[in-house]
Amino acid sequence: MLSASAFGQSSASAVSEASQAGKSPATNKRMAQSHKRAKPALSETLATNEASSFNEAQGPGPGPIGPGPGCNLFPAPASIGTTVPLSYFGPPPSTQNPSLVGPEQLLKSGTLDVAHGTITLPLYLGSMAGTKKNVWYILTDVDDPGVAAELGLNFSAKLTFAAVGARTANLDDQGNLVFDKGTVDFRPVRKLVAGPAGHEFPPVSAQPGAIGDKNYSPLVRVLNDGGTIFNASIVAFGVEANEIEFPDGNVDYSKVHDEVVAIDPANMTVTLNVINGFSFGRPVWYLSMDTSSALGAAIEHNTFAPLEATLPLGKDDTFASPIERIFIATNGPEEGGCNNPLRQGLSADLADSFRPNNVVGGIPTLALDYSPIWDANLFEWTQDAIDKGFRGQLREEFNILTFVQDGLLTGPGGKPFGSFGFSINCPIVIRLD
Repeated sequence: MLSASAFGQSSASAVSEASQAGKSPATNKRMAQSHKRAKPALSETLATNEASSFNEAQGPGPGPIGPGPGCNLFPAPASIGTTVPLSYFGPPPSTQNPSLVGPEQLLKSGTLDVAHGTITLPLYLGSMAGTKKNVWYILTDVDDPGVAAELGLNFSAKLTFAAVGARTANLDDQGNLVFDKGTVDFRPVRKLVAGPAGHEFPPVSAQPGAIGDKNYSPLVRVLNDGGTIFNASIVAFGVEANEIEFPDGNVDYSKVHDEVVAIDPANMTVTLNVINGFSFGRPVWYLSMDTSSALGAAIEHNTFAPLEATLPLGKDDTFASPIERIFIATNGPEEGGCNNPLRQGLSADLADSFRPNNVVGGIPTLALDYSPIWDANLFEWTQDAIDKGFRGQLREEFNILTFVQDGLLTGPGGKPFGSFGFSINCPIVIRLD
C-alpha cells in the first residue's frame, strides 16, 4: 500500500514492496453522429460499485457513457432544436477534412462501440528473450508516419525522443517481437482508500492492480527495423491463450490489464474501456494504459510502469521533449456527482468512481505536438476562487494556463503549478466533435 506522499515515486524499491503486497471508420463516424445518450450498462466484468467498495473494485470502472451530464461528454445529435430529423443532415465535415467538426476516429486500427464506450483492437503475441514467456500486447502509437498510416495507429513525432524510456526488442524470422526486458505482474489486487468526503484526493492509501518490473515501459524500440518506437502496452504476460479466453467478459484481472473488458486470443482481439476528456474544448475519448507513478496507476486502473519514469518531464513542446501535457483538477466541482454538468477532478473521481474529465493538450488533427505520454499537470482551485463562486469545469489548455497566471489555480496544496512528476500513457482514440 502506498501513501499519498508517494504519488510521484516510481523507484525499483516501490515496485518490490507493492509486488510483495500481492465496424469501419466511416460507419463509426455516422454512429457517433447519430448516437443519443444511453443508460450506462456496466460490463459483467466489473465488481459491484457500492459506495463502500467501488474504489477497490478490480477492472476498468464505469465506461464513458455515464448516468448524467457530468459523466457523459458525448455530443447531442445535430437535429436537437430543429424541425427536421437527423436523417436530413449530411455527414459531418470531418469526412472531408479531419480537422473540421467531427467525429473523427484517430486510432483507426480498432472498432469502436459508441453505445458502450469501448474499442476492440488487434491483440499481438510476442515473447521474452531467454525465458520465451508469452507477451500479449497492443499497438496504439508509432513515431513513423508511414507505419502509422499503414497500421491505423496514431502518429507521434515526439516518440522519436523517447528512447531513454523505452524497452527494446527485435523482430524474429516470423515477424514477431522478441522483447529483451520488461515484464508485468497482473496478480496484485488494486486497493484504494479515498480521503474524507469533499476532500477525497489525495487518497489515504493506494496500491495498483498491475506492476511492471524496473525495466517495463509501454514504449518499445525495435532495434532491427531501424529503431522505430512503438507504444506497445502489455495486456497479459506469461500466460497461454486458454488462460485468458474471455471473449464475452467476466475477465480474470489477476491475468490481464484492468482496462480490458473482453479478450479473445482465438481471434486475436482485445476490447478496452475508453475514457472521457477534452482537447482544446472538444470532447475526446482516450485509453489509459500505464502510469509512471504507483499511486497514479491505482487511481487510473492501469499498470505501474517504472521505466516510463525515466522520460524527461516539464519541457512540453521544446526540442527533444517526448511528452505532451495533461491537466488534471484535484478539487473541481463534485457536488451532485454525475448530475452536475460541471463535474471534474480527482476528488470527484474518488467520490463516485467515474473518471475526472481531464484536459489533454495537442492531438492529431488539432495540433502537431501529440504524444501518448502525458505529463501530469495537477491544478487546484484556490480557496479565494471557490469562495467567489469561480470554480467550474475547464476544457481547454490555454484557459487553464490563463487561470494559473491570474492566480485562480495553483499546484496541489498551493504549490507552484507545473509538472507533478509523473506521466500517464493515454493513447487518443476519437475526437467526438
